[in-house]
Amino acid sequence: MIGSRMAATILAGGPQRPHARWCGVSPRLPPGTVPIALVLLLTAGPAAGTGPIIGDAFVIDGDTIEIAGERIQLNGVDAPEDWQVCLDESGADYRCGKESSLALDAFLSASRPIRCEFAGRDRYGRYIGTCFRADGKDVNRWLVESGYAINRENHDRGLYAAAQEMARSLRAGMWRGQPRAEGSQRVAEE
Repeated sequence: MIGSRMAATILAGGPQRPHARWCGVSPRLPPGTVPIALVLLLTAGPAAGTGPIIGDAFVIDGDTIEIAGERIQLNGVDAPEDWQVCLDESGADYRCGKESSLALDAFLSASRPIRCEFAGRDRYGRYIGTCFRADGKDVNRWLVESGYAINRENHDRGLYAAAQEMARSLRAGMWRGQPRAEGSQRVAEE
């Protein structure tokens, strides 16, 4: 009973001096608290927006997903665009960009929800992030290890260089084919 009476008093604003209401003086807050609280509230908005985002991911292309309406460019990787083609083992064209997107969708679907941690935004306003499946697997690393994307050295100084070498040595994904022709619409080999 005492606890509930105390809680009711606190929730109701507590006992106030009669003149406090008309003088604009708060009996509970020390002077200067309101401006500090306003500064904290105004600066907390952008900081809160940079925390991780968790949800069902939709594949936009081989290195871009969307969660809760936010586009996320996967950090440190570069996958071919859906329209791009690569050469297979026999030298024939195949749609490696579409294959990359489909493989990413299947990989994400195997363990949802997806959690992304952000490193910033790109020039298009998309978040740049490293994403993980519900089982903890690094989505960005998997794309490079599987040969569906290449290591983007200008992001994170080649974070996935070792994964790319592994994919190349195993001839996985895009690495299974023949060297790409210079100046073509095909994905360029490093």
